[in-house]
Amino acid sequence: MTTEDRWLLPEGIEEILPPAASRLEQLRHRLLNLYASWGYELVVPPLIEFLESLLTGTGNDLELQTFKLTDQLSGRMMGVRADMTPQVARIDAHLLKRDGPVRLCYMGNVLRTRADGFGGSRSPYQAGVELYGHRGHESDLEVLALMLETLASAGVGGVHLDLAHVAIFRELARRAALGQEREVLLFEALQRKALPEIRQQLAAWAPPAPYGEQLLALAELNGGPEALDEAEVRLASAGEGVRAALATLRRLIVALRRQWPELPIHVDLAELRGYHYHTGVVFAAYVPGQGQAVAQGGRYDEIGQVFGRARPATGFSTDLATLLLLGSTPEAVSMGIYAPAVADIALDRRVIELRDQGERVIRELPGAAAAPEDLGCNRILVQREGEWVVVPLPFKAPLTPRGRGGGVG
Repeated sequence: MTTEDRWLLPEGIEEILPPAASRLEQLRHRLLNLYASWGYELVVPPLIEFLESLLTGTGNDLELQTFKLTDQLSGRMMGVRADMTPQVARIDAHLLKRDGPVRLCYMGNVLRTRADGFGGSRSPYQAGVELYGHRGHESDLEVLALMLETLASAGVGGVHLDLAHVAIFRELARRAALGQEREVLLFEALQRKALPEIRQQLAAWAPPAPYGEQLLALAELNGGPEALDEAEVRLASAGEGVRAALATLRRLIVALRRQWPELPIHVDLAELRGYHYHTGVVFAAYVPGQGQAVAQGGRYDEIGQVFGRARPATGFSTDLATLLLLGSTPEAVSMGIYAPAVADIALDRRVIELRDQGERVIRELPGAAAAPEDLGCNRILVQREGEWVVVPLPFKAPLTPRGRGGGVG
C-alpha cells in the first residue's frame, strides 16, 4: 500500500462524518424513545463472543457472514457479531430468565464478511426489537406495527410490505415426504420462482397427491391480499397447519388495514426468507428504488432452546445508516454561541451556565482564523455594562470615540 492509499477503507466499510453522524445519533435517540414508549428495554450485547454462541440456533445461517479469530487468552474460536438476534435470544433465555412476555431492543454496529447486495455495507448499524414469550398473532402484529412506526419516525416514505408464512412450505414438504435433500432443492427453486425447474423436480419425485400440485401452487400464489382467497381454495386439503397459517396472515392484514388503510401489502407464499430458522410469519418492508428490504423480520419460535430455555419469539431489524440515507427528517441543527478568547472569570461562568442550559457554546481560539458563522454560530457573547450577554449575529461593536473622530486628537 502506497502512502497515498493509506487512507482507503476496505470495500463495504464506511465511516459517517458530520453532519450525518449527528443526524444518525438523533435518529438513534428518537427510535430508542419510541421503543421505550412501547415497553421495550435496551440491551447492549458484546461485539465479540465465542463462536459456539454466535452460530447457534438462528445464527447457523450466519456462519459465512461471520469474521472469526482465535482468543489469545483461552485459545478458543471467537466471532465478531454479524447479527444481534442470536445474542439477544441468549440474553433472554440464559440471563434474564423471566416468565411471560419480554420486550427487548438493541442498536449497534455488526460486521459481515460480505455485503447483502451490490454496493451494500459490511458494517451496518443494526437496530431492532425482539418480543419473547408469546405465540399469538398479536405479538407478530405488535412487532410489524413497530417496524412501520420505525420507518415513519425515520421519515422513510413509500413503504410496501411483503408478507409470507414459512410454515406453509414446511407443512407441505413434510406431508409430501420429500426428505431434507429434496426439500432444500425445492426451496432454492421456489426462491427463484423457477416454474419449469419446480415442475421437473416434482414430476421426477412424484410426491403423494395432492401435495405436488400444492407445492407447485406456492410459486404462483402471490399478489395483493386477494391471493389468500385463491390460496384457501388451492390449499384447502393441505391440513390444519396450512389453514392456520393462512388465517394468521388474513388476521394480520385486517389489523394492518385498520391502522394503515393505504399501505400496499403484497403476499408471497413462496417467500421463504430465513427459512432455516423462521417458523411462522415473515415480513419485509421495501421502498421504490431499493432492491433490498429496508427492514425485515418474522417469527422464530423455540430460539432459546439451544440456550437451555425454549421461547417463542418474533422481531425485526433494520440498518440505521440506510434509514438515514432514505429518510426525509431534517437535521435538528442547534446553532451555537460564539464566546471570545477573553480571560474573564465572569465570562467563564456565563459559558458554563449556558452549556448547562443545553446551549452549544464555542470558545474562540487565539490566532485561529475562523469566523463564528463558519463554526455554526448565529449568536455571540458580548460584554455590556459589566455583564456578558448573548446577542445575534451579525454583531458590530460600537465605535470608540477614537474611531469616531478618526484622528489622534
